[in-house]
Amino acid sequence: MEYTRLGRSGLSVSRLVLGTMNFGMKASEEDSHKIMDAARGHGVNFFDTANVYGRVHGDGVTEEIIGRWFAQGGGRRDDTVLATKVYMRVGDGPNDGGLSALHIRREVEKSLKRLGTDHIDLYQMHHIDRSTPWEEIWEAFGVLRQQGKVLYFGSSNFAGWNIAQAQEAARTRHFLGLVSEQSIYNLMSRWAELEVLPAARHYGVGVIPWSPLHGGMLSGVVRKNREGVAERSGTGQWAETFEQHRAALEEYEKLAADLGEDPAHVGLAWLLAQDGVTGPIIGPRTLEQLEGSLRALEITLDDGTLAKLDELFPPPGLNGPKPAPEAYAW
Repeated sequence: MEYTRLGRSGLSVSRLVLGTMNFGMKASEEDSHKIMDAARGHGVNFFDTANVYGRVHGDGVTEEIIGRWFAQGGGRRDDTVLATKVYMRVGDGPNDGGLSALHIRREVEKSLKRLGTDHIDLYQMHHIDRSTPWEEIWEAFGVLRQQGKVLYFGSSNFAGWNIAQAQEAARTRHFLGLVSEQSIYNLMSRWAELEVLPAARHYGVGVIPWSPLHGGMLSGVVRKNREGVAERSGTGQWAETFEQHRAALEEYEKLAADLGEDPAHVGLAWLLAQDGVTGPIIGPRTLEQLEGSLRALEITLDDGTLAKLDELFPPPGLNGPKPAPEAYAW
């Protein structure tokens, strides 16, 4: 396993992040525990979850599954850099969502109880809260750090402007601020390159891409459709997106075949090659999917392959692979 620092912090994390959204949803608790054991065995030490994952069965179900895995002992908790989130609504009350000091205090206590731990390593804002001032958010987070309940803080789904707001507000309090930003980022969704990645690099914030295979589009969907084994429906927005990008996806899968690699592993390897990316979040439902994802760590894409991928999935903007404003202005 390869490790890197999480942003500008001194925390070392694996370059693949185990996403747990499927735990309790598409993976049983028994299978989820097996996946976590296998991930740990391969050196994956960075686990990502959220207080609302598993909500079909009730908020916090996924955290509870992880907590029961920790309870088995054997160093499981000590070996894990544990990340969870706060923001999403968890009830119908007026304070049952957002980033108010009240909601943060309530939810961190619930997450700690479900996870069976005395601290969270990385506490992430699941979304920007435009109605809560940064002074309140950082004050609430500062209390959690003083209490030893949270060590580091991160964001998710922030714009570059939001990252700047957060960091400048933290600076006035002499806080470390954000160490990570969890953003949608993959070959088919490259908007983060305009503002988010430049802001993150400037402020020393590690980027953790979610949906690294764009909902399975980059996992060999053309072949899977041809063989009748595609998991997604052939209707609705997913089907529209597939048809819109069919030609590029066909060429992408040919490129992967020429490399002798699975398309999914090429997509992950591309993310690992991007400046500022800490590691993509993989969300395996089975042990086989976890084992396969590890192959991405062994793939090195040469300049010619990277250029071809830029041709197939062009970066946003009018002037090539550049950050804003050069991407759309002089």
